[in-house]
Amino acid sequence: MRFSRVRLLFGDDFDRLVKKRVLVLGVGGVGGVCLESLLRSGLKDVTIVDFDTFETSNQNRQLGSENIGMVKVEYFKNRYPYIEALNEKIDDKWCSNFDFDEYDLVIDAIDDIDAKVALANSVKGKLISSMGSAKRVDPTKIDIDSIWNTKIDPFAKKFRYELKKSGFDGDFKVVYSTENPMCKDLGSFMGVTGSFGFALSSLAIRELLS
Repeated sequence: MRFSRVRLLFGDDFDRLVKKRVLVLGVGGVGGVCLESLLRSGLKDVTIVDFDTFETSNQNRQLGSENIGMVKVEYFKNRYPYIEALNEKIDDKWCSNFDFDEYDLVIDAIDDIDAKVALANSVKGKLISSMGSAKRVDPTKIDIDSIWNTKIDPFAKKFRYELKKSGFDGDFKVVYSTENPMCKDLGSFMGVTGSFGFALSSLAIRELLS
């Protein structure tokens, strides 16, 4: 059976897990790996949202990036026809108009701070988020904690600042790294970006079953 090994791991919880509805925002280096892990773990009722196409510079880290010029959500839709794929730009207006209530969990794997803030203010009690995975080489420095407890990561620091400025007073868990950035530009290594995606999928499953 396709999911026999997952069933052995989760036992009776597997039947609960596959009934959950999940929204994945961003299917790049982190979100694409997270999505792949979730679908291979048995989830089926999944919606993905992204507004980007594959570029040559994505090929060091993103699943499907050999398809230069292809819309990212279309790549995953072709691989998994049963998911819902929305080729839409995630911004404040989109967050204000989208209905998040039908989902059990919202997974934020986007890299735009303004969009992440709008998302946090639109989703209550069922959001998990990825912080900065670029500029690092050590996946063992990845950690999971409250957004308010993150440290070292400049992306998370900027995110916390913008959340406070927006009046956000909630809380949610994030995947982040305690490794100091190794360069100023957006250099990246799949050993870390992929590990962020796997950590995000692990957190998602635990949240869905908690």
